Amino acid sequence: MAAKMVIAALIMVALLSANDVLAKEQKKVKCHDKLYKKTCRGEQFCPNECAYTCVMDCKTCKPVCYCNKPGGVCQDPRFIGGDGIMFYFHGKKDQNFCLVSDSDLHINAYFIGKRGEAMGRDFTWVQSIGVLFNGNHQLFLGANKVSSWDDSIDQLAIALDGKSIQLPNQEGAAATLPLISSSNLRIVRSDKTNAVTVEVENKFMITARVVAITPEESRIHNYGITSESEDCFAHLELSFKFYSLSPRVTGVLGQTYGAEYRSPINLGAAMPVVGGEADYVTTNLFATDCKVARFGSPNNDINDFSIVDLNCAGRPGGRGMVCRR
Repeated sequence: MAAKMVIAALIMVALLSANDVLAKEQKKVKCHDKLYKKTCRGEQFCPNECAYTCVMDCKTCKPVCYCNKPGGVCQDPRFIGGDGIMFYFHGKKDQNFCLVSDSDLHINAYFIGKRGEAMGRDFTWVQSIGVLFNGNHQLFLGANKVSSWDDSIDQLAIALDGKSIQLPNQEGAAATLPLISSSNLRIVRSDKTNAVTVEVENKFMITARVVAITPEESRIHNYGITSESEDCFAHLELSFKFYSLSPRVTGVLGQTYGAEYRSPINLGAAMPVVGGEADYVTTNLFATDCKVARFGSPNNDINDFSIVDLNCAGRPGGRGMVCRR
């Protein structure tokens, strides 16, 4: 009997120690929404399933895995649509695809990737996004290319209208940039490095984090990426929140917010995939020439190919980014 009590006590100590270690490793988050800051105070630990990549839901004052919320774009791109239904859109490596297109908002994503062994497609991840909004404003968010990953080194590149934006490596560090009299762009670090929240009043909010493929992920999914690889495929995990989309919004993600959208997804499939790459491909990160584009069209009936003059990418192996006309 005494021996059983000793064993039980040792197990309890081990469990408590494990929980202490887990708590130390898990990230704490707090509310950055100015509308809820007064009612949602303090910090909370991320859930176990997303120990490093959660955000505070300021309305409920609870931390949530942003990859599991409507508007989430993570992994090999795994989407959570505006209707709450999960699907994959693989696209192709080294190409740009339209995620959202509306009369006054257009978001493209640049996909990086590698061909899977014995597969007919690429493994792909979102390396950067280009956002067109409020007329001609162009926002760039991207992950720098690195061979090995160190989360204490910032690898997130940010630019507005071709000009690089640098923020101190401090959680809560912010930049508020006036755009027009009725709207401001606010960028806030949600962690010391590699994570920001970007918001344009009455338009959208984007949560972005740079992550890399870990050896364990590579092993599980057969990516073939090891510690000896020249590229750890740093990429963005994203969560979008939209405030003023029209009923006729399109794009890989945008269409799921449309008034007449009905998901074609087979909910019973192990990996429900949305195709149609030809409808969403664009010529560069700030082009509005995908087949379903609606940007710049007040009546949402015609495409606008005028804003194609700026193409951005992260500098391989270092901080900053490059924009070319």
